[in-house]
Amino acid sequence: MQQLFNVGKIVNTHGIRGELKILLLTDFPEQRFAKNSKLLIETPDAKRIDVTVESSRFQKNMAVVKFKDYGNINEVEKYKGSTLKVSAEYMEELDEDEFYFHEIVGCTVLTDEGEELGTIKEILTPGANDVWVVQTPARKELLIPYIEDVVLHVDKHNKRITVKLMEGLI
Repeated sequence: MQQLFNVGKIVNTHGIRGELKILLLTDFPEQRFAKNSKLLIETPDAKRIDVTVESSRFQKNMAVVKFKDYGNINEVEKYKGSTLKVSAEYMEELDEDEFYFHEIVGCTVLTDEGEELGTIKEILTPGANDVWVVQTPARKELLIPYIEDVVLHVDKHNKRITVKLMEGLI
């Protein structure tokens, strides 16, 4: 079974020529929505349709995308509310100090003094910086801002993250 990752959500049509407005869920929109990129539309009822990007342009946190073989609003309107995904085989290797969200979720978080805080449950993207949600053994959630002063080291291969707890974080 192929591993798939979300890259966008189809929120609306754009014009009458088959373009779709996509809410971006990726840090690499220029790569994901480049001409000839292979994506997958997953409809709310779990149908999957392979598509190829014909053209795209960006506006704020949205993309306006046209897929090959879809030239009319009537052909794409049914995909509103669907999720766009990319297969793991089309994901690029990142530099050592870069990572995908799925590589961080599930990592063990330790303080710089070696105390285990818990496991990263999810990543929030509220604005200026991401926030990592850590599930503690006591079933509490700890919010860790992804900033240089707090996140000291990410070892994605051993699934371990070292943080410095600043006053007020706990």
